[in-house]
Amino acid sequence: MISHPSRHCTVELQALPSRIGQVRRIVSAQLRYWHLDPLIDRAALGVTELLTNVHLHAQPDKLCTVEIELVLDRLMVSVRDHDPRLPEVRDVEPCATTGRGLAMVAAVSESWGARPDGESGKVVWFALPTTPAPVAAPARPPRRTADTPARRLVEVEHAVDGCRSTHAPARSAVAG
Repeated sequence: MISHPSRHCTVELQALPSRIGQVRRIVSAQLRYWHLDPLIDRAALGVTELLTNVHLHAQPDKLCTVEIELVLDRLMVSVRDHDPRLPEVRDVEPCATTGRGLAMVAAVSESWGARPDGESGKVVWFALPTTPAPVAAPARPPRRTADTPARRLVEVEHAVDGCRSTHAPARSAVAG
């Protein structure tokens, strides 16, 4: 069931992988309708992480409700499920591929939290400001680590997780 009076939208679903993508598209479309296009990527990422946590961890069922609401100058996004256990942010290795969902929600949002919801359930939420954030300083240019006639290797630092990897730039028809 979907309802969206004014600046409020609620979607009830089973948090299954096939449904998570559908909800991302619903959230994206609703934010476009509200002319909040700059928030789409962060809201879609946050709701994906919260729904994935319901899918992986919630008991006794995967039934949940996603709610997005525009409150003053904040977009509030929440996921309510029937599991009373509150989530915990895990300490994970910087290059880990799992266990980072809540840390990602914290990184893309202005604030987030979790609260009990009645006798058996909880709500996990995050907030995004609708006003533009200050412009961040430009990223450092890639640093060359090796120069060979065949190609140049560039070391890239990933700002999000501190991982390092080496990439070869695409070959060009012009010799460099």
